[in-house]
Amino acid sequence: MKNEASPATPVGPVLFFDSGLGGLTVLREARYLLPYEHLLYVADDAAFPIGRWPEADLKARLLSLFEGLIAAHRPKAVVIACNTAFTLVGEALRKAHPQVPFVGTVPAIKPAAERTSSGLISVLATPGTVRRAYTRGLIDSFAGQCHVRLVGSDTLAELAEHHMRGDAVSDDDLLAEISDCFVEREGRRTDIIVLACTHYPLLANRFRKIAPWPVDWLDPAEAIARQLVRVLGSTVAEGPVQASDSAVFTSAPKDPVLERLLAGFGLVLTNDRSVRPQGT
Repeated sequence: MKNEASPATPVGPVLFFDSGLGGLTVLREARYLLPYEHLLYVADDAAFPIGRWPEADLKARLLSLFEGLIAAHRPKAVVIACNTAFTLVGEALRKAHPQVPFVGTVPAIKPAAERTSSGLISVLATPGTVRRAYTRGLIDSFAGQCHVRLVGSDTLAELAEHHMRGDAVSDDDLLAEISDCFVEREGRRTDIIVLACTHYPLLANRFRKIAPWPVDWLDPAEAIARQLVRVLGSTVAEGPVQASDSAVFTSAPKDPVLERLLAGFGLVLTNDRSVRPQGT
């Protein structure tokens, strides 16, 4: 899973990418393990929600966007904190930028299959992740003895964004998106639900309150952060850096609410032309 960076590659920030606020759950875990790394958070919010994009259009956009980001920032490593993006373009990005170590996000189907007692697992994801052959391959490889239900939500990522910004999100709206995850079969019940979108852990406490029965909500953020530590290896920063951790959004928002939210994650909202795909 590790790509070796060239010794000549300038050491830039660790770059975290997502379509919106969901990747902050991964960045938060990474900061606990890597307190001295310079972090850059990039959100392609102009394309949000990316799970609804045609795959060819989304792939072209992401490849173009990363071309500019990597040229501008020479990142030390890249964390694609988005299941939809990584399962679509992860392999292509590694081929296009072999000098950059990439850490991806995939549905946590393998650990779910290892932990389940009932054998009933649900994967809560965006429609794009549900459709992806990559996801089906994970089920075939690691959960062949389990009953796995794939549940695609059109709106849950957007509800998570509203929740994080302080907007009202009703329990009824959330329950409508997660209810299909709960399966009863021959006296057994779903006992693990894989949160296969980094936005969804932002709502995990709400899910626990409205769920029809207790389940393990599997959040991959900590595992992704541990993989980042392994990828960085001996290059992990051992002392404070001078640069501030920052966040850039492709829509170039001027939003005081967003600025305060990001400050809670230790990030300063900045404007950066490198986060615009070519031609935009």
